[in-house]
Amino acid sequence: MPSAFRTEYDTMGEMQVPASALYGAQTQRAVENFPISGLRFNRGFIRALGLIKAAAAKTNAALGQLPPTLAAAIHTAAEEVADGRYDGQFVIDMFQTGSGTSTNMNVNEVIARRAGDIVGDGTRIHPNDQVNLSQSSNDVFPTAIHLAASETVHRNLFPAMEALHQALAGKAEQFWNILKIGRTHLQDAVPMRLGQEFRAYARQVESNRGRIAAALDGILELPLGGTAVGSGLNAPKGFAASVIKQLAETTGLRFREARDHFEAQASKDAVAFLSSALKTYALALTKIANDIRWLASGPRCGLGEIRLPEVQPGSSIMPGKVNPVIAESLLMVCAQVIGNDTSIAWCCAAGNFELNTMMPLMAYNLLQSVELLASGSKNFAERCVAGIEANQDRLNDLLERSLALCTALTPEIGYERAASLAKKAASTGRTIREIAEADGSIPKDRLAQLLDPWTMVGGND
Repeated sequence: MPSAFRTEYDTMGEMQVPASALYGAQTQRAVENFPISGLRFNRGFIRALGLIKAAAAKTNAALGQLPPTLAAAIHTAAEEVADGRYDGQFVIDMFQTGSGTSTNMNVNEVIARRAGDIVGDGTRIHPNDQVNLSQSSNDVFPTAIHLAASETVHRNLFPAMEALHQALAGKAEQFWNILKIGRTHLQDAVPMRLGQEFRAYARQVESNRGRIAAALDGILELPLGGTAVGSGLNAPKGFAASVIKQLAETTGLRFREARDHFEAQASKDAVAFLSSALKTYALALTKIANDIRWLASGPRCGLGEIRLPEVQPGSSIMPGKVNPVIAESLLMVCAQVIGNDTSIAWCCAAGNFELNTMMPLMAYNLLQSVELLASGSKNFAERCVAGIEANQDRLNDLLERSLALCTALTPEIGYERAASLAKKAASTGRTIREIAEADGSIPKDRLAQLLDPWTMVGGND
């Protein structure tokens, strides 16, 4: 019966590795050293590492650093990693060595073993000397963070934000000719269009897309080429430029080499900036989701100005209750992203001298934030915003009963007289219109003009 394990070696000696594993001794040591959380890096991050290794192999061959046959095999194996064929082989916990060396070696070992199989004839390809040639974990790992974040934002988050923007903008147009009472300090304010409220939400999403795009500029600058500390030791001239050019061509993104490799590896300011932009979007979504929950509150004993799609029963004890669950799920997404940003900020502040040693955590949290915001935005657009309806009767009733309508009377009778009418309306339960008509100080025709809510909401701009 074949053994379940095989013996592998690294500079510290023997390790027993599962016989079916493509990885080797260093990966197995990390598996045993970090039984922390069970959390693993996602598909986008493994793809980024595969793309980097593939481009590095091709460049090393072109620069005469690797024999063409070995380079071709490494390139093929790395592309297979990038395509997701061996995701089950990346087994190291996210809480590991702070430079990400364990994950970098996991990738190196998988590619080395697979490349050896491609070459055949018992050829052994070395994970350090050949797969990791001209590289260091200290420049590869942060490059993978930047690459994965850039791709995930462009592929997933931006399309989701556009879908949400369009859904909100569509509601703004649909509700443009519907009036409602505005609110400030959670108190009644002057009239406005329901469409203006939703147009503001749409603009929030649009503005945050611009902020995230601005933050991505620093992420497009890649640390690759600095090797251990930023000096580029053991990387041939032209290596980084060639690899980065290939990465730009493969992804369609405008990656460029870091202007200062020491800064690029010692600090993670660009990651902090992007995370902060993601957090800002989460704050905007929190405001939007909460507003929509409040506007739909009730259905009879709350504001009840809009109706949300009914997607599932809301209570295990109260029959017929339906809750705003899609908005609630988005609020939890936002809470997670805000927490992730706090963790990333702490990680970015924790760099010492020429290296930050909390990169795996910031990588995990940054990519999780991007993915959560993408899926949360898309789900909110499709399952909530798209089905929102206006409760016209409720909107009209609240509008007519609002004491804030007296604001329109101030040019005619002054602030103090208008306030007196408002207080009388509040104490009697009557409307501003009824109190003003009974007061008789404003002719009825003129009063009708002044209290026409359409004159209070601004134009069509």
